[in-house]
Amino acid sequence: MGTSSSSYSPKTVYLDVDGKMQKVIFSRYCSPCDIRELLCSSSNIARNTAISLVNSEGALISIDPTMPTNTPNSQYKVMPQSTGQVGDKEDMFQNVLSQVAEQFSRAFRINELKTEVTNRLAMLEKRVELEGLKMVEIEKCKNDLRKLRDEMTSKGGGRVTCGCKYSFTEDGKKLSPRRDVPNYPKYTLSQETIEALKKPTFDVWHWEHNEMLSCLEYMYHDLGLVKEFNMNPITLKRWLLGIQENYRNNPFHNFRHCFCVSQMMYGMIHLCNLQERLTMTDMCILMTAAVCHDLDHPGYNNTYQINAHTELAVRYNDISPLENHHCAVAFQIISMPECNIFANIETEAFKHLRQAIITLILATDMARHGEILDSFKQNVDNFDFTNHKHVTCLKLVLIKCCDISNEVRPTEVAEPWLDCLLEEYFMQSDREKSEGLPVAPFMDRDKVTKPTAQIGFIKFVLIPMFETVMKLFPQIEEIMVQPLRDSRDHYEELKQIDDAMTEAQKKKTESKSLGGKKK
Repeated sequence: MGTSSSSYSPKTVYLDVDGKMQKVIFSRYCSPCDIRELLCSSSNIARNTAISLVNSEGALISIDPTMPTNTPNSQYKVMPQSTGQVGDKEDMFQNVLSQVAEQFSRAFRINELKTEVTNRLAMLEKRVELEGLKMVEIEKCKNDLRKLRDEMTSKGGGRVTCGCKYSFTEDGKKLSPRRDVPNYPKYTLSQETIEALKKPTFDVWHWEHNEMLSCLEYMYHDLGLVKEFNMNPITLKRWLLGIQENYRNNPFHNFRHCFCVSQMMYGMIHLCNLQERLTMTDMCILMTAAVCHDLDHPGYNNTYQINAHTELAVRYNDISPLENHHCAVAFQIISMPECNIFANIETEAFKHLRQAIITLILATDMARHGEILDSFKQNVDNFDFTNHKHVTCLKLVLIKCCDISNEVRPTEVAEPWLDCLLEEYFMQSDREKSEGLPVAPFMDRDKVTKPTAQIGFIKFVLIPMFETVMKLFPQIEEIMVQPLRDSRDHYEELKQIDDAMTEAQKKKTESKSLGGKKK
């Protein structure tokens, strides 16, 4: 999608600050927290101060990107909340926390457990220090210490440590795991949000991470997966937290992309009535693969991994190194008892789920695009939902559709994704240039434009794949395929404009050059 001024039109509000008018402008994509800080700064109020916003009649105004605009004649006023109220709330909160801590302490004997664990730690440390154990015995003691510390942390603090999210230094070496996973509050989804979640038009940019986690949690409950696989609801929460914590803050391949792909999968399940045609196991495989498909993505694609001989490329012998890594991290998270959403199913059932999820995640390697689509084309005209091979082909194509489905969404939702993708591409190409590695033209900031980046991809990858799926599910044409055609036309128009401007600039330069020679 080309740049559209309507997609980024800022919002303006007018404030009364000590009798003087203050104009405040912010983007519709600002979070409520950012807007609060902006209002505090504009009103000479310290950051992080609890504030409320009132209009000229004293009515409260919600502080979020959807707040109504006003005029210079109807200015809003920022009011800091009284410290007494905040203090009372803090005292009440601390009192409740103390009571809860006391009840937990009585229920689980945390203090006794801590004393016992501390004593055992001291004994083990003394053994390591004084007895001069052999190397094998020392390593065993270290493992015992690690397990005991984890036990004390999990039972005493209620937090989950996710030991499988890694950072990579410039030379690709693995660093220590990231911070502990936090807790997230429970949100009650409105009926409007529940219905919107089922559609490809869902706007993924208006949601904080906590809200996206709640939406994912709702999807698993709504599809009946929690009941079917006897998932512990608390374990589901911890698993989702572990998933979120193991997505990096890349411009594109981040947790919001994970949510975007998972929401599209959930939407296609409803749009194509897959609950009536596939098994609950298939539903679980599709959703879980979508959630896990880009875990711990480093922001540099397989081509870079292979050309730079990174640790991942060496480990996986240059065969889909990123996708293999995503699978490995996914099942490292599930291997932790507190995050194992499949703890209550039979061993054979888990083996089947694991293998199927791995197969789907590996299918997201675009190097396999032609192979997977050709296989699906051979089956689509005589598709049999009772044929295991046919259903597997369908699941592979579905996760591919969802993974690269941004252009299916409305322009104002899809265009920021293109900006994010190009930013990540440019980061890689800049690094490839600095390291003397080959640079793909579609990732080079000096060669690519939005139209040239998208036209070929939409015409030769997206439309053929979605039109093939449309043969099996005709209902997707209006809501998914037609937006792709519109997007293709949009970019082709932009390219014509760019070409005309380039040609005009070229003629202008030549004219100036000729004029200079005549003189």
